[in-house]
Amino acid sequence: MAVLVRDSVKRTLFTMAFPMLAGTFAMNAYNFTDTWFVAQLGTLPLAAMGFAFPVLMLLTCVARGLGIGVTTLVSHAIGRNDHAGAARLVTHGMALTVAATAVMSVVGYLSIKPVFTWLGADAKILPLVGEYMRIWYVGSISMALPMLGNGILLSAGDSKAASRFMMLGAGLNVILDPIMIFGYLGCPAMGIRGAALATVIAQGVSTLWLLQLLSRKHRLLVFRNSAFRDYLTSIRKTIGIGIPSILSMILMPMSASVFTWILSGFGHEAVAAGGAAGRLEMFAFVIPMALGISLTPFISQNYGASRLDRIREAATVSTRFALLYGAVMTVVFFALAPWVASFFSKDPKVVATMVSYLRIISFGYGIMEAHRYCGFILTGLHRPVSATALNAIRVVGLLIPLSLVGARVFGVRGVFAGRLAADIVAGSIGLVWVSRAFGSVSPQTASGLETSGKSQL
Repeated sequence: MAVLVRDSVKRTLFTMAFPMLAGTFAMNAYNFTDTWFVAQLGTLPLAAMGFAFPVLMLLTCVARGLGIGVTTLVSHAIGRNDHAGAARLVTHGMALTVAATAVMSVVGYLSIKPVFTWLGADAKILPLVGEYMRIWYVGSISMALPMLGNGILLSAGDSKAASRFMMLGAGLNVILDPIMIFGYLGCPAMGIRGAALATVIAQGVSTLWLLQLLSRKHRLLVFRNSAFRDYLTSIRKTIGIGIPSILSMILMPMSASVFTWILSGFGHEAVAAGGAAGRLEMFAFVIPMALGISLTPFISQNYGASRLDRIREAATVSTRFALLYGAVMTVVFFALAPWVASFFSKDPKVVATMVSYLRIISFGYGIMEAHRYCGFILTGLHRPVSATALNAIRVVGLLIPLSLVGARVFGVRGVFAGRLAADIVAGSIGLVWVSRAFGSVSPQTASGLETSGKSQL
């Protein structure tokens, strides 16, 4: 049943988002917890995680991109009251995600040294990066499936279950991290390897629960033989939306990789500070992320039900919320930056760089989040190519060149100023783009849309 097209828009969005607060908190708790415990091992292990961060983002973005393809199509099918079609898309989409993740993990495992050498890791850092990434690659499938399942549960209107299964994994990670990193309760001290292994185990347990929810509670995971033609049709639909979404999301780790490469020119301390601050700002945005996660299934389901009035209202509500929340976070980060930085590291260079990062970049948080929401809205309208183009403008056209110019002219603080300028300009472009997209959509195109995965500009 299409559960996202009945109640008021504001109530539906925040009813979905509220249970997801705990879930998004849990998602970011992985990064926050791992970073904090690894920081206790010293600057070099923390820098190693800084180098690993953009690569991890790349792999998770592929999984999330495929998840967006499945979620968008499933939401649209549910909006049309086609449960059998939704179940077929879920089952085939999960098979595709497992296969794609396995291929990327093998390639990544075999290319650790050249990839991270290219990113700037030297002889001191590279062994630590290898210890962390080898374990992560082996367990990557257990990390990919929860990213897919989260959106599917939201499409089914079960945001509480989506939140709970993510909380389970995060809770286990908090417990296992100190045990495996420092060696408690008879477990050998594994250092940075322990952080990776704790995450793999925690995600694996939550994945088992997810499979049960999808198969037994919602009957959206059907383990029976399907005609090969049906499988190809589902994959074609998923890839039609998933590939542009993957490309869009890959731009994020690409920018993070370049950002890390630029910071590496200022020393290990700058990389450590950038990696820690990046994880912290992700953790701080769990509230708007909860709303953002809900946007694509909400938009797509209402698109399937031809409720364009609700889609426009959702865009207005979400944008206002993003700008207001961003303003609050700017004040908080600017005031608390020294205390927060000292919490992560005692190295004065790391602390000073992290303070600069938080105080400069935080001024763009509101418009950056609005830009992110614009991408979710365009994807929900089955315009993933537009969402990709919007991200490309921010990353390729603005973020990378402005950060490079800033580094050359003003040093490490110039890198952060370049990121701020890119966020402000890209967010403004996104708001205009979405406004124009609404002008070209009609109820007839929404109700007559074939879920072939073909995107529109």
